[in-house]
Amino acid sequence: MSTPDWINRAPPHVRAFLDGRRLDEVECIVADMSGIARGKAMPAAKFAKQKHFYLPNSIFQQTITGEWADDGDTAFLEPDMILTPDVSTACAAPWTADWTMQVIHDMHDQAGAPVATAPRNVLKRIVALYEARGWTPVVAPEMEFYLVARNTDPTQPVLPPMGRSGRRAAARQAYSMSAVDEYGKVIDDIYDFAEAMGLEIDGILQEGGAGQVEMNLRHGDPVKLADEIFYFKRLIREAALRHDCYATFMAKPIQDEPGSAMHMHHSVVDQATGRNLFDGGDGTETPEFLHFIGGMQKHLPSVIALLAPYVNSYRRYVRDFAAPINLEWGRDNRTTGLRVPVSEPEAKRVENRIAGMDCNPYLGIAASLACGYLGLVNKIDPAPQFAGDAYDSADGIPRDLSTALDLFDAATEIHEVLHPHFASIYSAVKRLENGAFLQVISPWEREHLLLNV
Repeated sequence: MSTPDWINRAPPHVRAFLDGRRLDEVECIVADMSGIARGKAMPAAKFAKQKHFYLPNSIFQQTITGEWADDGDTAFLEPDMILTPDVSTACAAPWTADWTMQVIHDMHDQAGAPVATAPRNVLKRIVALYEARGWTPVVAPEMEFYLVARNTDPTQPVLPPMGRSGRRAAARQAYSMSAVDEYGKVIDDIYDFAEAMGLEIDGILQEGGAGQVEMNLRHGDPVKLADEIFYFKRLIREAALRHDCYATFMAKPIQDEPGSAMHMHHSVVDQATGRNLFDGGDGTETPEFLHFIGGMQKHLPSVIALLAPYVNSYRRYVRDFAAPINLEWGRDNRTTGLRVPVSEPEAKRVENRIAGMDCNPYLGIAASLACGYLGLVNKIDPAPQFAGDAYDSADGIPRDLSTALDLFDAATEIHEVLHPHFASIYSAVKRLENGAFLQVISPWEREHLLLNV
């Protein structure tokens, strides 16, 4: 039987996974506003004959609770988008019972224009702005997440997982190899799944929280790396479920434990010369390096709503608790929101430590790059480098979702870069989610207010 043309055009790991096997099913997926995989599954034979399929554009107006937001500008008619497979993203779904492939799809409206509200298109738009100026943005993300005990009752607190020793995972064991070994079978499956999917892991380590893991990815193209994070979140959850625990990317799942971040390392390459714009060639830092930082300092407050997209996100921003709450910058200083890591000159980069792991990877990377882009274009100078403990500096970011959305709604320069229609829809979705949260009465309120006020 001949191999379908799309498999011949797919990455080599697809053909390696299917060697000697018959493909049963293809999952045609996109990431919604929350980063959840949406789409359709179909028999492989049908997928091979189908050039595109349709989904309503309203999937980008659905909240995390399943409600539908109205942006107020357009009628809620739910017209179909045209989804076309991006075969370069094809990879296995190795946890399924049959032989299944996943393919991320490009999204256009019926006139052929990119769907402005699709998170992957938002990131592509930002990358195109860089490329139009002869620049190539480069990112290297770090993923933090928790492995936790199964939690089937949302009213109960989340607990650390049970390790192979028969004890629950302990906190404050950063970089401990024995701590990682406690849930080594989950880590083994993460490696195995990643290999089958053609995904490269730069390293895995124990973080400071009980059952908290950090996984580093190698640097590269922003869209490709966002695709990989999108895939990684799914495969990590599946690996955990195989071993009677959950993987969670909540910013703050466990009280009194550190939150989970998605640190992003940024650099920019000049397309004409291939050199890092941040490196002067002799180890010195360039004006572009400082302008990138200046743009982030000026505009990051306006995009915190994308980097910290839920009410829980703001529980991560705790002073002196492994999460910067400022926009200071410093060299090799983990108390600053913007850190310049130790590196060789050609690898000079800026690390944005503000984003939470709960953000949509496409939107988190797009928002961070947008701030740096505006700094480069407008030649924005940063504040002086911060020396010392930046937790002693003034807070530089909003501390709740409502305030963050107010700043985002007023940020017209950011809207023009991301796309005004996207900004309108995003704000509507997040305000609806915030309103739903405010209707919930918490255990804290019942405990302390019911009989005392």
